[in-house]
Amino acid sequence: MTPVLVFDIETIPDVAGLRRLYNAGPEASDHDVAEMALLYRRQQTGGSDFLPLHLHRVVTISCALREGDRFRVFSLSEPDADEAQIIQRFFDGIERYTPQLVSWNGGGFDLPVLHYRAMLHGVAAPRYWDLGEDDRDFKWNNYISRYHTRHLDLMDLLALYQPRGYVALDELAKLLGFPGKLGMDGSKVWEAYQAGQIDAIRDYCETDVVNTHLVHLRFQLMRGTLTREQCEAEIALVRATLGENTAAHWREFLAAWAA
Repeated sequence: MTPVLVFDIETIPDVAGLRRLYNAGPEASDHDVAEMALLYRRQQTGGSDFLPLHLHRVVTISCALREGDRFRVFSLSEPDADEAQIIQRFFDGIERYTPQLVSWNGGGFDLPVLHYRAMLHGVAAPRYWDLGEDDRDFKWNNYISRYHTRHLDLMDLLALYQPRGYVALDELAKLLGFPGKLGMDGSKVWEAYQAGQIDAIRDYCETDVVNTHLVHLRFQLMRGTLTREQCEAEIALVRATLGENTAAHWREFLAAWAA
């Protein structure tokens, strides 16, 4: 069975890059530089302070890996690694496993951010960028093309590539009977990071990838790749795996699932 790697990233404003672009001196704090950029963005857009993708810095990549008879969830995160190491390790995993990648809005956000940040840090990712030069199979099914399935952006596909059809992961997961988001969303990550809550950001990101994995299982049931019995067995494996973990966010996740 091809390994399936569900992934999600969490980001904060790239303060170092913003200092360079806006010529902000050392007298300005990181908070002030970021707030200046967010204010400028609100003025540009008429309300939204969501920064352009090249101005995001990755602090966590969380993954749910289904391989062989195992399911596991893990994160590549600060403070255990810096941004360059986090991104290189993610692409090293693709190099090692050549997995089926699954995301929720990964084509619209996560992967473009990783592209820009990988360029910034000189990260090598030859397997990911292979378009058939090294492996002929990748000419017809690669990670880059929107309409190939080696990377499956569930949000994009389920909406038939129509933005008006996009659905929030939290809402769809809850509609399907899964826990959805718990206690945080992407808009709170910068605030949490400034408060030193990197563990909380990681935990939130990990619950997101499990929600995405569960939605993906229901998608595979719908398209006939899994039978109902197989889908239920896969969901049971997720429950059992999380139940063996004593971390607080998994206890909360399972409690919400049972409610």
